Amino acid sequence: MKKDQFITIDSPQFWNKKYELIDSGGFEKLEQFGEFCVRRPEPQALWTKSLSEDFWAVTADAHFKKEKGSIERGTWEIKKGVPEKWFLSYQSPSLELQFKISLSSFKHVGLFPEQASNWEFLAEKIPLLKTPKPKLLNLFAYTGGASLVCRQMGADVTHVDSVKPVLSWARENMEVSKLDSIRWMAEDALKFVKREARRGNFYQGVLLDPPAYGRGPEGEKWVLEEQIDDMLRSVKEILDPKEHILLTNVYSLGFSTLVVENLVNGIFNVPENAESGELYLNDGYDKKLPLGVFHRYLYQA
Repeated sequence: MKKDQFITIDSPQFWNKKYELIDSGGFEKLEQFGEFCVRRPEPQALWTKSLSEDFWAVTADAHFKKEKGSIERGTWEIKKGVPEKWFLSYQSPSLELQFKISLSSFKHVGLFPEQASNWEFLAEKIPLLKTPKPKLLNLFAYTGGASLVCRQMGADVTHVDSVKPVLSWARENMEVSKLDSIRWMAEDALKFVKREARRGNFYQGVLLDPPAYGRGPEGEKWVLEEQIDDMLRSVKEILDPKEHILLTNVYSLGFSTLVVENLVNGIFNVPENAESGELYLNDGYDKKLPLGVFHRYLYQA
């Protein structure tokens, strides 16, 4: 990318009106996921809500309330008629996917709609890889949106996450999207990458969307600020030196676009066409809610 050129990207609107960020503010967001409306915390929504508290209360079918003293844990207040799970479709010129929506004890619902921008990047770049059936590795892969995209675009996909119930959720997304043959790994992401490097295995693409904090299946501790540099240096050892896609996405209040760009530029041979910036969603009143920073590129020697 050109020096000092950063971009912000509003997620593509290919949800066919199935998803909408209705309003944001007061450290919360009000979202429509298909038939049901969800109200949950959002630490970056520092501004005042555009709609009244009465509107939020009446409109929300499910309201997540944090436990006292907890960052993410809490409970849902759910109105009658809201099912345990429902499904949402995503369609664009290149992609046709289905996602299960469910209310977790950590405020998440299994889908991050802003990631559609990264999905469209993958859908555009994977066909440009010259390697037949390229190998793509999705780390901290959660419920597998990017894994589904890579598989639909014909890649050989390895999906790594440390939480087994989340892997089952991702598998269900794969099946309802009428895809197959994703390789599922219930592992600590950093341990997996280091082992692949020792084995001499290479990938034509690596995707990282690490949390601020996390635990591996054997209690391995992950702290983003302390380990992201080691992770990226380990990823470099398994990337195909002839051609590869590297997509790094971070959602942490302490990380700016410059931080991620400095990390990646200090380790990789980054091409001029690399993109970095912020992902955000516009609510119904044109307030832009920031939802992560990214760095992504396709490298070909």
